[in-house]
Amino acid sequence: PVALDLVTTHGERGLWRELVERYHYLGHKVPFGAHLRYLVRIATPRREVAGCLQFSSPAWKIAARDTWLAWDDEARRQNLQKIVCNSRFLILPWLRIKGLASHVLSRAADRLPDDWEEAYAVRPVLLETFVETGRYLGTCYRAANWIALGETAGRGRQDRARLQAEPVKTCLVRPLAGDFRRHLGAPAA
Repeated sequence: PVALDLVTTHGERGLWRELVERYHYLGHKVPFGAHLRYLVRIATPRREVAGCLQFSSPAWKIAARDTWLAWDDEARRQNLQKIVCNSRFLILPWLRIKGLASHVLSRAADRLPDDWEEAYAVRPVLLETFVETGRYLGTCYRAANWIALGETAGRGRQDRARLQAEPVKTCLVRPLAGDFRRHLGAPAA
């Protein structure tokens, strides 16, 4: 059995930060905007922490996502906050449980809309994430019904002058509602 425990206490925040800083290749950074964090726990062979998740505010502009949605600037401006980014995902490196990562992602997709709406009074209808292309294939995301849309341009949030090279990443999305396009002001596919 897998449980996703919303991080709410000082001790849980410290544990989450320590695990991500130590075992996630990007380390811990304070997220931009709204965010929720979870500790992933497994119950067998004994109850223990198995990983960490973080969901945060979405990227302002991502060509692959925006082209796929076919929305205009006004629709994006009005509805962007209905998209939530999975900005950190960690399964502790010593755990080898087949299918755990995709199971956790599926459970998170079921739970997050209620938690996010309770915390921020906005119900998300689409998840997004970015997987570093040269480092990972995104297999667990694809197994959890995420859709690969294409690659990023290799620019970061602060790169207005196009000077900072970032690793190219694959953009993946996971609809949370059947009519997500309508909620986002995007034309029907």
